[in-house]
Amino acid sequence: MDTLEDLRQRLRGFARERDWEQFHSPKNLSMALIVEAAELVEHFQWLTEEQSKQLPEKTLREVEQEMADVFIYLNRMADLLGINLLDAARLKIEMNAKKYPAHEVRGKADKR
Repeated sequence: MDTLEDLRQRLRGFARERDWEQFHSPKNLSMALIVEAAELVEHFQWLTEEQSKQLPEKTLREVEQEMADVFIYLNRMADLLGINLLDAARLKIEMNAKKYPAHEVRGKADKR
């Protein structure tokens, strides 16, 4: 798969072949997404900042799988809602650039 559209089509087919479309409501997908995000966070829960940057290979593969789950559910949900994630991300970056001008927030972690 080379594009988000390829992924979208593959996920549609995957759900259709299994008759899972009946379960793929935005509500259900959003709940599944947050469960997978929690499973992702679990891998980092008690690590130091440095440890989180240098995961053992086994843990890295597990993190990779959880990230894929989050990505898949997010894409499936976007498909059902008719949201283009690339357009949404571009717009959000533009909004954040205006909200957080680099010259005002450089090196600061606090929100304003």
